Amino acid sequence: MSYGIKNVFASLPQIERGVSKVFGGDPKGNNFLYTNGKSVIIRNVEDHSRFVNCVRFSPDGNRFASSSADGQIFIYDGKTAEKICALGGTKAHDGGIYAISWSPDSTQLLSSSGDKTAKIWDVAANSVVTTFTFGTEVMDQQLGCLWQKDWLLSLSLSGYINYLDKNNPSRPLRIIKGHSKSIQCMTVHKNDGRSYIYTGSHDGHINYWDSQTGENDTFSGKGHTNQVSSMAVDELNQLVSCSMDDTLRYTSIIKKEYSPQDAVKMDVQPKCVAVGSGGYTVALCIGRIVLLKDKKKCFSIDDPGYEPESVAINPAGSTVAVGGADKKVHLYSIQGNTLKSEEKALEAKGLVTGLAYSHDGTHLAVCDAQKLVTVFNVANGYEEENCFYGHHAKVVCIAWSPDNEHFASGGMDMMVFIWTLKDPDKRLKIPDAHRLHHISSLAWLDEHTLVTVSHDACVKEWTISFK
Repeated sequence: MSYGIKNVFASLPQIERGVSKVFGGDPKGNNFLYTNGKSVIIRNVEDHSRFVNCVRFSPDGNRFASSSADGQIFIYDGKTAEKICALGGTKAHDGGIYAISWSPDSTQLLSSSGDKTAKIWDVAANSVVTTFTFGTEVMDQQLGCLWQKDWLLSLSLSGYINYLDKNNPSRPLRIIKGHSKSIQCMTVHKNDGRSYIYTGSHDGHINYWDSQTGENDTFSGKGHTNQVSSMAVDELNQLVSCSMDDTLRYTSIIKKEYSPQDAVKMDVQPKCVAVGSGGYTVALCIGRIVLLKDKKKCFSIDDPGYEPESVAINPAGSTVAVGGADKKVHLYSIQGNTLKSEEKALEAKGLVTGLAYSHDGTHLAVCDAQKLVTVFNVANGYEEENCFYGHHAKVVCIAWSPDNEHFASGGMDMMVFIWTLKDPDKRLKIPDAHRLHHISSLAWLDEHTLVTVSHDACVKEWTISFK
C-alpha cells in the first residue's frame, strides 16, 4: 500500500500585521525604531494618541506610514522620519486601524479598520479613492490587509479573507471562509454527483467544501454558538450536528441555510451523534443517551450506569453501539420509539474513543485510549476478530473504506493508519499527517481517497493505493 497527499484545504492564513523596514512603536506611539538602509535610528514622535498597530515602508523606500487604534494614519519621510501629513485629517477611519499596505507603485495605501471598512488612499492628494464596506456585525471588523500586485485583500475578524473589487466596493470578488479555529469533527456526503466535506470547529462554525476544487462556504443564518462536537448526514440530506451550546441542529444540505425550527434544545450537553434509517438519531449527552425520531426527542436513558463517549448505528439494522468510559461497548436496539438494552457488552482495552460499523454492517471497529483498534464480527455474535496495534498514543477516530476491507484510524500521535481487515500486519502508516496537532476526525470520499482534519484547522485529502 502507498499514499500521497492529494489536496490540502488550508485554514485561513494569517495576514501578518508586521513591518517592512520600520520595526514598531511603543504603546503610546511616541518612539519609532526604523532604518535608513545604513543604520538604525530611533525617532521620538508624539503623533498617535493610542497604540500603533502597523507601520510600513513604501516599496520605493521614500515614505513610511503608521496606523493606530486612534483611527489615524500618518505619513513620514522615509529618510528623516519627519511627518508629512495625516491622511483624512483628524480621522482616517471611525475605528481603530489595524493594518495598512502600500500599492506596488507607492502612490496609494490600503487600510483596514474596526469600523468595518477598508479604504484606498491617494497619498499625494490626501484623499480617499475607494471605501469598501463589509456589513454591520462585530465579525465584519477588518483586522488585516495586503496589496499584492493587482490583488487587494482584507481580513475580517471572522477570519474570512476578502478579495476586494475596486469596481464594486460593497461586494468582494471572492470570500475565503475556511476555519480560523481548530476543527473538531467532520463528515462527507455526495450531492448531485459531487463529493462534499462538512467540517465543524471550536468556535461553532460549520463549513462545506467541494472535494474537487477546495471551494467552500458556510450555511446562511445563525447556527451553533459554541464548539461543534459531532456531525453526520442522514437519509433526508440533513446535516445533523451537536454542539456545546446544548443543541442538535438539522440543517438541509440542499438549502444550505440554518433554521431556528430545526434546532433541538437538549437538557444536557450533547457530545456525539449517529444517524440511522427511518428518521432516527441517537445523541450522547453527558450521562445520558437520547433517541430522536423525525427531529423530536422520544426516549432517553438518563443513567446508563457508565459515561457514554461514542456511538454508531448499524446501517444494516437497528442496533446501536455505545462506547463508554467503562472500557466497554454496550449494545441497544431501536424498537419503535424506545431504546432497549440487548444486555450485551463488548470488552475494549481502554476508554472507548470511537467506533464505526462497516458499510455492509458485518463488522464493528472500536478504538480506545490504550492505542488499540479492535474489530468485532457482527455475524458471529460480535466475536472479537482481530486487534490492530501501531499507534503510539490514544486513538481518537476511525472510519471504514467503502470496500469494507480496509479502515483508517487517527490518533493523538498525529499518525494515520490504513488497516487491512483480514491481515493486521498489512498496514499503511502516514506519519505526521498533521504536523502541528493530532487527528480529530477522518472519513473516506471513495475507496482511494481519505480525508483527515485536525486542530490545525486544515482539511487534507489523501490518495491511497492498495497495490
